[in-house]
Amino acid sequence: MALSEAFLCLDPMFLFKSGVNFGKQRKLGLVEFHYSLRTSRNGIKSIGLWSAGCFSTDIKNRTKRSCFLRFKCQKAGSVSGLTADDGRPASLSGKANVNNVQEFELNQLLKSDKEGFANGNTNGAGTVVDSRKSVEEEAWDLLKESVVYYCGNPIGTIAASDTSSSSILNYDQVFIRDFIPSGIAFLLKGEYDIVRNFILYTLQLQSWEKTMDCHSPGQGLMPASFKVRTVPLDGDDSVTEDVLDPDFGEAAIGRVAPVDSGLWWIILLRAYGKCTGDLSVQERVDVQTGIKMILKLCLADGFDMFPTLLVTDGSCMIDRRMGIHGHPLEIQALFYSALLCAREMLAPEDSSADLIRALNNRLVALSFHIREYYWIDMKKLNEIYRYKTEEYSYDAVNKFNIYPDQIPSWLVEFMPARGGYLIGNLQPAHMDFRFFSLGNLWSIISSLATVDQSHAILDLVEAKWSELVADMPLKICYPALEGQEWRIITGCDPKNTPWSYHNGGSWPTLLWQLTVACIKMNRPEIAEKAVMLAERRISRDKWPEYYDTRRARFIGKQSRLFQTWSIAGYLVAKLLLANPSASKILINEEDSELVNAFSCMLSANPRRKRGQKGFKQPFII
Repeated sequence: MALSEAFLCLDPMFLFKSGVNFGKQRKLGLVEFHYSLRTSRNGIKSIGLWSAGCFSTDIKNRTKRSCFLRFKCQKAGSVSGLTADDGRPASLSGKANVNNVQEFELNQLLKSDKEGFANGNTNGAGTVVDSRKSVEEEAWDLLKESVVYYCGNPIGTIAASDTSSSSILNYDQVFIRDFIPSGIAFLLKGEYDIVRNFILYTLQLQSWEKTMDCHSPGQGLMPASFKVRTVPLDGDDSVTEDVLDPDFGEAAIGRVAPVDSGLWWIILLRAYGKCTGDLSVQERVDVQTGIKMILKLCLADGFDMFPTLLVTDGSCMIDRRMGIHGHPLEIQALFYSALLCAREMLAPEDSSADLIRALNNRLVALSFHIREYYWIDMKKLNEIYRYKTEEYSYDAVNKFNIYPDQIPSWLVEFMPARGGYLIGNLQPAHMDFRFFSLGNLWSIISSLATVDQSHAILDLVEAKWSELVADMPLKICYPALEGQEWRIITGCDPKNTPWSYHNGGSWPTLLWQLTVACIKMNRPEIAEKAVMLAERRISRDKWPEYYDTRRARFIGKQSRLFQTWSIAGYLVAKLLLANPSASKILINEEDSELVNAFSCMLSANPRRKRGQKGFKQPFII
């Protein structure tokens, strides 16, 4: 910020009157007020007064939007004087001393000018950047400036702060999946409130009524994102209220419901408890109910014969048409991790017995299915190459009738002699042989992959470093769809052109998942190498969302700058490499009972359980 701009901050009272609201709870008990001296992304400082404790454990009122998510936020007519000692108010009553506040603000700005403005410059996000700052320090400044407040409480981080882009779309919203690395970064830094607020406020959104073309999805669906809007209350401009406006997919491009949001929410909830030692949040009645609603939605019976979750295209991080409909690995890895986390957090009670039993059965079946049928290495590839087809038998080797001609030519050259990975998708007569980074990394973290498979995945990453990492970690998938295949599968998507965006683009946010996986397998040197590679240019490139081309040489053609999860992903990687033991908040260790059950399934006769189940209730014809 230039010195001439400093005078914009001389009258915080007017700024306060125009944009900062008092948070007031409605019929939820006492309100605790706090002051804050905040700096917005454009560098203008303002004083905020907010309420805390906007939560309730009353499940009956969860469906009433106004009880939890709409708060009357009254504009302040006056505030008390500000002390120069700590920037906090001397009292909550009395006339504001505007001159004192102005003098305090000016002194602070002049002091900052003398100390650092001469050596700094303004980045595209409107932040004053000191050239002497390290990449990590700059990242922390940017992450803190991305924080979104609701009734004065920090509740999340926006997707991107790119002021150079004329089209905002939904990048000014808080995305559930995007906030996960931000939340982990704040937890590792000891800033717990924002994560607690995020968990509890998004929980209230779960029970909102959601419809599209007169159809409503099942209960338990979490939103893809939400936006905090400040609106006049009953048409009175002098009184406003903050409103959370969620998007469950009904406004998203493609109108796809976010299957992964609820799974990420459970994973973050467990991480919060393990990091803080505060189990009171996960033990709350409303939180326990929220966990059960997500599980019931995921474990509901359907037509599918497989234990994997059946989803539509674009229902996870890859949120556009990319041919991942069916049983994509990313969803299965998150599903498995969420099931383990939920089992750990569910309170032991009679009402949960059936749910826990179904959860355990699904864990066994899912781990067997993924480890046995999704795994591919040179040995497995040769087996597929020699498959017989059209086998009608309970003991068939080629259970899914995969045709050997499906093996793509690139895979023969790509597969190293040492190493392997979990394929992207499996359906009848179809194997998606693409390598999807997030699914494979989270399979390591969650122990969905065996120890040997986990090491083999990291062996593959090392062996194919120039393809998967190159100049910027990490390819979201490999290889890219090109030519006629791209036209048919993506529908000629101009954003998912070959080696761009989700079609083989490189995403810096994947650094943190890579780091956790490497630490778990005691191979942190792989992550250290990737982080050092990213540090060479990510700050200079203004923290892009993704990179284009085979070697990630270009900033993505439609990539947003100052992408929050690129910033947070880097920070989490740095924090975990400095303190590897902290990664335990995210890791699921292999369950010995599951291993035993897995061994039993391998040796079991597939016909043993065939036959009609014993029904106690007769059919009525």
